[in-house]
Amino acid sequence: MVMDPRLTSELTPELRNIVMEIESQSRNLGLDFFPVIFEMVNYQQMSEIASYGGFPTRYPHWRFGMEYEHLSKSYEYGLSLIYEMVINNDPCYAYLLKSNSLVDQKTVIAHVYGHCDFFKNNYCFAHTNRKMLDEMANHGSRMRRYIEEIGHDEVESFIDTCLTIENLIDQHAPHIRREPKVSRDLEDSLPPEKRPIPKLPTQRSYMDGYINPESYLKEQQEKIIREAEREKRFPESPRRDILQFLIEHAPLSAWQRDVLSIVREEAYYFAPQGQTKIMNEGWAVYWHSKLMTQFVLNDSEVIDYCDHYAGVTATSGMRLNPYKVGVELMRHIETRWNKGRYGLDYMLCDDPAQRKAWDTNVNRGRDKIFEVRKYHNDITFIDEFLDEDFCEEAKLFTWAADRRSGQAVINDREFPAIKKELLDALTNFGQPVIEVVDGNFRNRGELLLSHKHQGKDLKVDWAMETMRSLFKIWNRPVNLSTVLEGEARLLVYDGGEPRIEKPAGTEEAS
Repeated sequence: MVMDPRLTSELTPELRNIVMEIESQSRNLGLDFFPVIFEMVNYQQMSEIASYGGFPTRYPHWRFGMEYEHLSKSYEYGLSLIYEMVINNDPCYAYLLKSNSLVDQKTVIAHVYGHCDFFKNNYCFAHTNRKMLDEMANHGSRMRRYIEEIGHDEVESFIDTCLTIENLIDQHAPHIRREPKVSRDLEDSLPPEKRPIPKLPTQRSYMDGYINPESYLKEQQEKIIREAEREKRFPESPRRDILQFLIEHAPLSAWQRDVLSIVREEAYYFAPQGQTKIMNEGWAVYWHSKLMTQFVLNDSEVIDYCDHYAGVTATSGMRLNPYKVGVELMRHIETRWNKGRYGLDYMLCDDPAQRKAWDTNVNRGRDKIFEVRKYHNDITFIDEFLDEDFCEEAKLFTWAADRRSGQAVINDREFPAIKKELLDALTNFGQPVIEVVDGNFRNRGELLLSHKHQGKDLKVDWAMETMRSLFKIWNRPVNLSTVLEGEARLLVYDGGEPRIEKPAGTEEAS
């Protein structure tokens, strides 16, 4: 599959006028975004761009070809349709489908400006590369050079391995400033057995033997030695960014280290989109709805628009629609802050009729949703603003598969269960939290990982496949400390048959 480089950015005069109108109205409503370049593409080109994650200049890999086949076949069989794509970049790039009707083009353009405002202003995107389109092209040229120099099969096989562990990053790392540890004085450079032993102060020298007896001094020296051993251990403290740890310490050649760095950089670029999927889509739907109904639609287009909107926000009993939940929760927040339904007085009110009629007419809703857009991600968005009133209004519930029929049935309508399940699904993208604990486990150069057990056991077969990929990079046995069925266990992969052991003298899973 070769991406057609001759994408046109030419819009029809009618669409150009629509873009100018929607951009002007968006700015008047308070949206703030980078310049937006719209590209008109056919569905084949749209499928190609989407298969590359929105970056047609990305490096070649069979995974993107497989995704293209899936998308193109889905379109041919009438199973799915991609209306648009928008890229977090400066300037932003948005791809419009040529076959869209005019009302769909208007909706998509308004939707794009909502996304672009979110990309520019939400804190999760603050550290993303705003020139990622150029960076992806750079990645592509480096990968192609390695393929020419090293060989296609070897490079592709290593890329396969890296992509299987691309989620082993710390999604919060870009927002954390970690200062390097600096030695306080020359004492830290001495061997631990030669470092001065701290003594308890005495006012009389003859009392020193009583206040600082030999047993106490020996205990303090052992403490210094233990501390020095702990500092020699790498990493000094558990690290969630496993890819960075491998880049720094795994026995890789220069080209392999660069390929792993490319995969890691792209994983961090896409991470904020996973952290804010509900908010981002809800924000875009909120603004395209406002722009379309108040400024853009003609009378003859209302029915078509409503039909399109109903499709976008349609719900399914078995999956969460981020567009629906996002926009409805945004509107719920706006209504609450317009009517003053916040603060201690409102929270202490337990009369349902009084709460329903509560309206102090403060009209702070618009300011509040802009604040939410700036400072929240999906987890804090759901945790802080999804309340019992919203669950009842939206008719949310949890579901489970019936044991006998295998069909999905309503499992729980209680607010705490609904909120917990949503938060569990969003935390770390619904994936287990894994950390590097020791890069020299058992003093044999083995890798020790730790699973932060949070009530759910690992899928052992999936964990073993991940450890198999780590083994290919680390070239030494890989161990994973976890809890299975309530008991501490150590998963081990050393290149042979994977096995599960009882930990002996190891750190148990959290």
